[in-house]
Amino acid sequence: MKKYFQFDELGTNYRREIIGGVTTFLSMAYILILNPLTLSLSSVKDFPDELRMDSGAVFVATALAAAIGTLIMAFLAKYPIALAPGVGLNAFFAYTVLLTLGMSWQQALTGVLFSGVIFVILTLFGFREKIINAIPVELKLAVGAGIGLFITFIGLRNAGIIVDNDATLVGLGDLTDGNTLLAIFGIVLTIILMTRGWKGAIFIGMIITTLAGMVVGLIDIPHKIVGAVPSIAPTFGAPFETLFHHTSDLFTVKMLIVVLTFLFVDFFDTAGTLVAVANQAGLMKNNKLPRAGRALFADSSATVIGSILGTSTTTAYIESTAGVAAGARTGFASVITAILFLLSLFFFPVLGVITSPVTAPALIVVGVLMVSTLNEIDWKKFEIAVPAFFTIIMMPLTYSIATGIGIGFIFYPVTMLLKGRWKEIHPVMYVFFFIFILYFIFIL
Repeated sequence: MKKYFQFDELGTNYRREIIGGVTTFLSMAYILILNPLTLSLSSVKDFPDELRMDSGAVFVATALAAAIGTLIMAFLAKYPIALAPGVGLNAFFAYTVLLTLGMSWQQALTGVLFSGVIFVILTLFGFREKIINAIPVELKLAVGAGIGLFITFIGLRNAGIIVDNDATLVGLGDLTDGNTLLAIFGIVLTIILMTRGWKGAIFIGMIITTLAGMVVGLIDIPHKIVGAVPSIAPTFGAPFETLFHHTSDLFTVKMLIVVLTFLFVDFFDTAGTLVAVANQAGLMKNNKLPRAGRALFADSSATVIGSILGTSTTTAYIESTAGVAAGARTGFASVITAILFLLSLFFFPVLGVITSPVTAPALIVVGVLMVSTLNEIDWKKFEIAVPAFFTIIMMPLTYSIATGIGIGFIFYPVTMLLKGRWKEIHPVMYVFFFIFILYFIFIL
């Protein structure tokens, strides 16, 4: 196992990989709770019950899709990157496709399946890998830093430190609130451990924060450890119902919009995540991502598998950077994460322990680490500074990785052309320019 995952070459060991894998799982375990609640539209009280997805089945589909996708990533690409149904994409699935467009969840899953199949085809022919390698290094660095700010913002919001404000959009939250104080405790503790150079500081910080939350009564001590695994039957194979029994639903403008949106957002979210995690782990070589094709195949195949199981688009998770920060460098960490997702099927009652105040410190501290790439961008060259800046700042401000990438990619060929550096622009970047223009006009 050590030889297969190249422990010696990457300077790692079992202890670091296990801690990294566990840290990644703890950082993204919230999806096991969030995804079923989102896809079943639990917050929409007047939505007909007969049209809702079964939350128990979605929970099982979520755990299985995450485990299978992460294992494919582990053994095929050998990266410490975990996969699970994406948060932004599940919101689009529920609130746009189901509520706004009025499509059934079976049709929506068919759209996810189609987008995944298209991704597999593009990946097998090497198009996705070539596209990622065509992106200039400055924009790759900006994507990593932008995602760092984005997940820091998510962490601050989940902690209650940053809240909605009618006058200024965002503002400082109630710092006397118990959960916010618990998150602040976790942030301070993690920073102390990181500053002192403790290995696995993020993981240790989350464990101590959880225990502290239990002591003061902010986190419930689970009364039941093991529970029955819900049935996946209500959602398993649902896309095939549309394919074989409702063929007319496949050839509509609505379905085209759904497929393109799933395809588009996942493409750039995944690309940004892969680049960010690879940079954080020091795996990038000559501005190229080794085994990028395999990593992208793992991502696209996981989407296909997830849609058949009964969940929205499965994608690479930026929370993987928390595991990398805790020491993960190889796919063995992903194996550990996948095993924990499988085990979670039997320990559903204890998942309520993983709350936002526990995971928020990890996201915030990882954001600090990710913005370190900013010093590698040549800010003195205005034609580079403009697209890099917009890529970085628009991710947290629009709450979308894909939007930040899109705006940066629109500005890049414009400023480079105006500076007379047109020969340095890869043809793919011109294609991105027009695609993103159309995306903002017709899809958003």
